[in-house]
Amino acid sequence: MLNISELSIAFGKNTIVHELGFNLGHGESLGIVGESGSGKSITALALMGLLPTNARVISGIAKININENHVLNLLDLSQDEHRKIRGKHIAMVFQEPMTALNPTMRCGKQVEESIILHQRISKKDAKEKCLSLLKEMQLPDPEKAYKSYPYQLSGGQKQRIVIAIALAGNPSILIADEPTTALDVTVQKEILALLKRIQENRNMGLLFISHDLGVISEITNNLLVMKDGAVVEKGYTQDLLTNPQHSYTKGLVACRPPVTSRPLKLPTINDYTGQPDNVKEITNKEWEKTNSKIYSQTPVLEVKKVDVAYTIKRNFLGKPTEVFEAVKGLDFKLYPGETLGLVGESGCGKTSIGRAIMGLASYNKGQITYLGKEICKMDELDLQKFRREVQFIFQDPFSSLNPRHTIGEAIMEPLKFHRIVKGFENRSKRVKELLSLVALPQDSYLRYPHEFSGGQRQRVAIARALSLEPKVLVCDEIVSALDVSVQAQILNLLNKLKRELGLTYVFISHDLAVVKYMSNRMLVMQDGKKLEYGDSDTIYSNPKTDYAKRLINSVPGKDD
Repeated sequence: MLNISELSIAFGKNTIVHELGFNLGHGESLGIVGESGSGKSITALALMGLLPTNARVISGIAKININENHVLNLLDLSQDEHRKIRGKHIAMVFQEPMTALNPTMRCGKQVEESIILHQRISKKDAKEKCLSLLKEMQLPDPEKAYKSYPYQLSGGQKQRIVIAIALAGNPSILIADEPTTALDVTVQKEILALLKRIQENRNMGLLFISHDLGVISEITNNLLVMKDGAVVEKGYTQDLLTNPQHSYTKGLVACRPPVTSRPLKLPTINDYTGQPDNVKEITNKEWEKTNSKIYSQTPVLEVKKVDVAYTIKRNFLGKPTEVFEAVKGLDFKLYPGETLGLVGESGCGKTSIGRAIMGLASYNKGQITYLGKEICKMDELDLQKFRREVQFIFQDPFSSLNPRHTIGEAIMEPLKFHRIVKGFENRSKRVKELLSLVALPQDSYLRYPHEFSGGQRQRVAIARALSLEPKVLVCDEIVSALDVSVQAQILNLLNKLKRELGLTYVFISHDLAVVKYMSNRMLVMQDGKKLEYGDSDTIYSNPKTDYAKRLINSVPGKDD
């Protein structure tokens, strides 16, 4: 159906895709994997005729078989010709559903719009087809989804709407660009199963783009591995993942946090030249000894029967009439030197309790104590000390950094506010020390957030949090959107800082593999309540509740 040969794409004078070639047949699922910047998404945009204005195709052929007697080169089409092909013969599911959907239109109308455009039918018939399509997407209530606005649906439901729009024109080829990156593991598994079922039922060609090898292994038959715009290895998916030949592919496979062992340091692509012989694994005996030492201490933080609620509606007098209970009667203890993993699906209350600990969300009942003092009853001096010693690292470093401030200014700001280091020269020196601590070059000091990659910006956010010499870091989904290689670097950095600085972590994530690798203990949450609480290895190997079992069984590539 699709034949690509010698495709090269450039931004200005820089060539970012080099002579790429592959074929996609009926009913075939082809995965393209690689780090951010490897050229995966820009290749898909070229096929869709959606390249940004500063990018251009230098050379290549992309033939699509419309029917037995009609073959087109996608790279030679005008914008008008592309509009006739796009959606009807080749469609795309984008990574972020909230930006792919119109927030001012009901979801049903957006699906109908695509149906009418491609199938030329009446509005009445379009609505019937729309509801049929939403039912095919296995939405719990198609009628409700039809009438809902995007913000009223969960992330997984929004992604199903985006898939429905892509399928509205009955395309023969579907491109899925990181469609499950930011989703919970359970929702991710459902979306992957949905795409696989649709592809098989419709006999479509599926081009699936991802940086996650676990996800790729669940859905694709064949695989291309891309690095710096070129294919470094290709073949059957399972063959490549079980017996990779290229050092880059070996590095990608090795970067995934293992679930059966606990290496002291995760391998990364930069230092991967084959399976490292000197990677030390922490034995069960060493792990038990470490935990025994940690839990013999007095807790640094205690959460006792805490409720966190948000007001949804108020009456004309301002009195709450509808309240959402995000956290219900939660309690746990955090010990010095511990990493406590909070895990669960979106909406389970993980982030809400993290924000309540920081004082960014008020709690209605219960107590949160730090070093024996209740946070909401602290005097000004104790509160100032608490705000220095307990820091929060947000999920999205780009939105948590001021785009108009240089990195030096961003890291220096808390030093200046808390008057920890006096004098501009001394503060500048401290900022440069912090940049070295998180392995960023010294010239980062004068650069702006947009000049860094996602992993580098996350390092900046960590350096900013470390500037006040904290004792506790609350890490909220800080690796969820990163490449597996960058994720490994950040996890290694966090463990290194923990050993060197004696830090304590509350590690919030929906990724069970990451939480299991990082945490001494794990707290599984559902609907704001504590479901399971105990040693990470024990919960992972022997979960007691059906919900925890479902989370663990949903980990992509778990059985590989």
